[in-house]
Amino acid sequence: TKHRSELTLKDILSRLTYRAACKLLGPDGERLIRQGGKFDITNIDTQVIFDNEIFRLDLGFGEVFASISLADNARQRLHLQCSVCTSACEHVGAALALILEEKIALGLAKPPPERKPVASLSDEELLVKALQDRQERAKKEKMILKSMDPTTIWTDYTVTNTESGKTHRVAIRGWNPGESYCSCPDFRKNTLGTCKHILNVLGKLKQRFPAAVCKQPYQRKNISVHMHYGKNLELRLLLPEKIDQEIAKIVQPVQNKSIHDIHMLLSCVNKLEASGYKVNIYPDAEEYIQYQLQQRRLEGLINNIRNNPAAHPLRKKLLKFELLPYQMDGIAFAVGAGRAILADDMGLGKTIQGVGVAELLAQQAGIKKVLIICPTSLKSQWCNEIHRFANRDCQLVIGSAQQRVKQYDNDYFFTICNYEQVFRDILAIEQVKWDLIILDEGQRIKNWEAKTSRIVKGLQSRFALVLTGTPLENRLDELYSIISFIDDRRLGPAFRFFNQHRIIDESGKVLGYKNLAELRERLKPILLRRTRTSVMKQLPPRTTKIMRIAPTDEQLCMHGTNMKIVSSIVKKPYISEMDLLRLRKALLMCRMVADSTFLIDKQEPSYSSKLIEIDNLLERIANEENRKTIIFSEWTTMLNLIEPILKRYGLRFVRLDGSVLQKKRQQLVHQFQTDQDCKVFLATNAGATGLNLQAANTIINVDLPWNPAVLEQRIGRAHRMGQTQPVQVYIMVTEATIEENLLGTLAAKNDLANAALDIDSEIDAVDLAIGMDELKSRLEILLGAKPEAIFDESERTRQEQVTKNILQQKQISLAGGHLLGAAFNFLGEMLAQQEENNESQAMTKMFKQRLHECLEKDENGNFQLKVTLPDAAAIDSLASSLGRLLSTPRISS
Repeated sequence: TKHRSELTLKDILSRLTYRAACKLLGPDGERLIRQGGKFDITNIDTQVIFDNEIFRLDLGFGEVFASISLADNARQRLHLQCSVCTSACEHVGAALALILEEKIALGLAKPPPERKPVASLSDEELLVKALQDRQERAKKEKMILKSMDPTTIWTDYTVTNTESGKTHRVAIRGWNPGESYCSCPDFRKNTLGTCKHILNVLGKLKQRFPAAVCKQPYQRKNISVHMHYGKNLELRLLLPEKIDQEIAKIVQPVQNKSIHDIHMLLSCVNKLEASGYKVNIYPDAEEYIQYQLQQRRLEGLINNIRNNPAAHPLRKKLLKFELLPYQMDGIAFAVGAGRAILADDMGLGKTIQGVGVAELLAQQAGIKKVLIICPTSLKSQWCNEIHRFANRDCQLVIGSAQQRVKQYDNDYFFTICNYEQVFRDILAIEQVKWDLIILDEGQRIKNWEAKTSRIVKGLQSRFALVLTGTPLENRLDELYSIISFIDDRRLGPAFRFFNQHRIIDESGKVLGYKNLAELRERLKPILLRRTRTSVMKQLPPRTTKIMRIAPTDEQLCMHGTNMKIVSSIVKKPYISEMDLLRLRKALLMCRMVADSTFLIDKQEPSYSSKLIEIDNLLERIANEENRKTIIFSEWTTMLNLIEPILKRYGLRFVRLDGSVLQKKRQQLVHQFQTDQDCKVFLATNAGATGLNLQAANTIINVDLPWNPAVLEQRIGRAHRMGQTQPVQVYIMVTEATIEENLLGTLAAKNDLANAALDIDSEIDAVDLAIGMDELKSRLEILLGAKPEAIFDESERTRQEQVTKNILQQKQISLAGGHLLGAAFNFLGEMLAQQEENNESQAMTKMFKQRLHECLEKDENGNFQLKVTLPDAAAIDSLASSLGRLLSTPRISS
């Protein structure tokens, strides 16, 4: 990776995106690029001059040139110029369009490699491939290395990755996998015993130190308790190669084995330290020990609650609101797991369970700081629910960036922020020691490659709770991402997990998922999911009717035109960013025209068979008493077309879409819920989450979303706790359009969610072809260098401090040795004039022999004097004598 100032023109143009190109041309950028794309460029070799200084496109037989070069006045700024125009124009637009379309032909990108089906690899081949991937990244990525002791190989290091800006602690103890340690998440969960940071450090050490020094093995001199990150996470005791009989006798119950009995381990540590042996407990091992002890103290209470939640007194006493039995059970489950996911269906009261988990942990584990991360629309609702259910205060994080920084480090029990604020305020958030982190609508971190997901999953806390009705919406990747926040080793490393559960064809395309029974078993200790059927038999029934509607000829014509674009792109062997943008737009057009041609061309008349059916449906609804309806559509324009129908039948309504301010949304809900004359709640997907609309008994889905989770969220607004009426659901589908395909895809996705999460499910495999994922795998690979990331200074400081703390014991020991040495030198000076005799020489020889028996060398070659004292009083006596000795005034000769 190059420094920002070293990025060449080719580097920058390689990573130029469509949005960035539009921004370069100003407010009219999209139009200029579209117009520029229409120029006929027949021969790139003759019409383009391109090197690290300039990109020049000949558009008019030597008369019109558009050029792009690096600006001198600012880094990474591009200078755009046209030979005939004085401002942004379609000629420069043509140059940018050509770059975006033909990155491979211009040498800015390369085709993606052919993928070998991962499912065909054995476990050994998987491990080899995973190790090779990390070795390649260790060589390619730039990392800054800082040694805690530059004189030796066998020490601790901090490693800062310039690409991510993250700093990690690396302890080098050998050349083979499993011998060293890194604090990065990948090391903890990849089961390889190494990572790119360790491999990078080892590569540099071989260059810094002579071969003879590298061959000298690490010699362990101290007794240590550490975590072993192999295929299984293990607590282990590390011992020097040579130990005396006393140590061997003490450690015999826990030596050379995975330690499951924490109390036995602590008993051994106490005996060792009482016998004068120093035991070093590494930070991750200490955290693990404390967590396990805490959970075992809670075990009896949790079992007592879960055996009969309905009869347990905490059901009525824990909060100011009486909990339902399944809610009490959910709280106990989450507290017992320590880090858990509550994946109940929407409307079953996950918020009150989240508050209950925090309250029970406060009473039983002494927690004092809880961070709640939720969508912006739910922040006020969380605050209201906390005041309603618990006697706890809460801080709602609001205001400017400068104001928010001070709001995290407070004395409040609950602190509530939204996901976007975590991304912006991470430096302030990670400075606070959180006892419990609650993620509401946890599917927000389903994309494991997104920056917000990575940042949220990097937050540290003893306890964690994810609340989500949809932990799995489209792919197992989403579930894997959410689980990794709770327990990053639960599902194993990604390369092994996907090999085990994906069904792919010879090209690597995902066709479905397998071994789901095993997946459910692995999730059982940390994930609890209850459906309405299992815990809400008192809820009125829900009836779903799919209305299949024939399209008009005009709709079919527009739909066919866009499907041709989709087909042409899908057939390409590899695709560019522009292809992906065109594909998404064409698919969007297909979905919109399934509603109405007006959504695309904004021309009257609006051809729409759906609007005719909606008209008929609303006419019937208008004549029925006690009918209150929610109408959902993806498009605000479709809502605009429905409004005149509502007015024609005299149906009063409220409308909620993305333009409605957060503070006004609850007012609209209240009006719909309480006003008998307000018959219709008109909404886009902005109204599909966080709203309680139990007054409604009819839901009309004008169009289909991409995944079943959103459809369920819409329906869950009415079919939830507190509903007293049967709920009628209508789903409108335009035949012979993309909506018919969506209907089948939604069913397959729903099968996947149930098979992966429902403990009682007997499904072990699900067929599911995911087109967009397969297309993304064919995206061209950009060749330009990446700019360096901003360093995470707080994390670097934290890792350096941890490393210093670990080394501090050695430094204290060395300082003590210097102090003793000074005392003995002073004593030698005082006795220097006294003549030696046979008796003193014999005593000297005896003391020297005995002291040599107490000497050991540490890993750096320094001598350590180890003696066993009769009791603690001997320390006081020795310190007092040395103090008086060193304070005795010297007698000059």
